[in-house]
Amino acid sequence: MKDSRLRAVVLAAGYGIRLRPLTEFAPKPLLPVQGETIIRRTLCQLARLGCEATAVNLCHMGEAIEEHLGDSVDGMPLTYSPEEEPLGTLGALGSLKEFLRPAELVLVINGDSLCRWPLKRLLKKHRKSGALATMLVSRRVAPGPFGGGVRLNRENHVVAFRGPEGADEKDRHRVFMGAHVLSPELLREVKEGQTSDFISDLYEPLVGRGGMVGAVETNRLWHDLGTPQRYLDGVRDWIGRRLLPGAGSRNWVSEEAMVDSDVKMRRTAVEKNCRVNAECYLADSLLLPGARVSERCHVTGSILGFGVVLPPGTSVEARLVTTVRASSSPHPEDSVVGGLVYSPLAPVGG
Repeated sequence: MKDSRLRAVVLAAGYGIRLRPLTEFAPKPLLPVQGETIIRRTLCQLARLGCEATAVNLCHMGEAIEEHLGDSVDGMPLTYSPEEEPLGTLGALGSLKEFLRPAELVLVINGDSLCRWPLKRLLKKHRKSGALATMLVSRRVAPGPFGGGVRLNRENHVVAFRGPEGADEKDRHRVFMGAHVLSPELLREVKEGQTSDFISDLYEPLVGRGGMVGAVETNRLWHDLGTPQRYLDGVRDWIGRRLLPGAGSRNWVSEEAMVDSDVKMRRTAVEKNCRVNAECYLADSLLLPGARVSERCHVTGSILGFGVVLPPGTSVEARLVTTVRASSSPHPEDSVVGGLVYSPLAPVGG
C-alpha cells in the first residue's frame, strides 16, 4: 500500500523562559548536544523518514534559527512561519493551512526535545488504528513531574490528559513526548492568529465527544530539555549510553576543541571552540561553544555558557555560569563575580 503524503511541523517559537539565561544567548532549539543542535537532529530524522517538507514556526530569536537551518535539511525543504508572539502548539498551525493542504498526514514535533524518535512505528500504528490522532508516549519517564501524564486504557486509547482523577485501576499513566501524528481534517477549525493548545483546545474536546486519540508507547531515551538541569541531564545521559557517533562511556570532546593532556574528565561534553587548560578536573558537566577554562579549575555538575572564561583556580559546583548581559538583571540567588553570573543549576526551592 502506498505511503501517505507526509508533512511535518516542528515547534520552535517558545521563549525558553525556564532555561534563562541560556536562552538570552541562543534560542532553545539551537542549544547543542554533542556538536549538533537539538532541532537539526529532529529535522534530520524527518528527512530520513521521507517527509516531503517541514515547517518551523519562529518567534524568540527566530532569525538565528532560520540562518542556522537555511532552506533545507538533508534535501528536505523547510518553510518558516514567523509569529509576533507564540501562538501555542495548535495555534502555530493556523497560518500553515496552505502548507499542510497537500498532506494526507501531519506530524507535529516539539523542537526542544532530544530523542531518537520511533517515527516509522508511530505512523504505522496511526494508519492501522483508524484514530484521528496518535501520540508518542514514554514508558520510562515518571509521569509525576509532568502533571501525572496522559491516561491510556487497555486498547492504547487516550482517555484523559491530566492527572489521575477518575482513573480506572487498569489504566496506565504515560508521559506525552511532544511528537504526534494527526489527520488534516482535525485542523479545519484552527483559526489563524488565535492562540490555542493541542491538549486543551483539540484533544480533550475530541475525546470528550467520543473521538479516538491513540498512543504508541516507547522505552526510547527522551529528554525534555526545558530547564538547565534537564538539559545537562540529557547531555550526560546520551554520553553514557553511547547514543551518538563519537560518544564514549565517559566523555565527548568536539574535534574543534582543545583540551590539555593532563586534564581529568568524567562524563563531560566539550563543545566546539572550547579550551581547557592544564591541571583541571571536569565531571558531569557541559562546556558550551567558546567556553575557556583556565589552569587548575575544578568544575562538577555544571554548565559553562557560551564564551565564558573561567579564571585560574576557580571551583564551580552545580552552577550555570554565563557572562553578564546589560539586557538582563541577575536574580537574587545568583552570584556575580568578575563579569560572570553563577546561577544555581536547579531553581531555588524547586
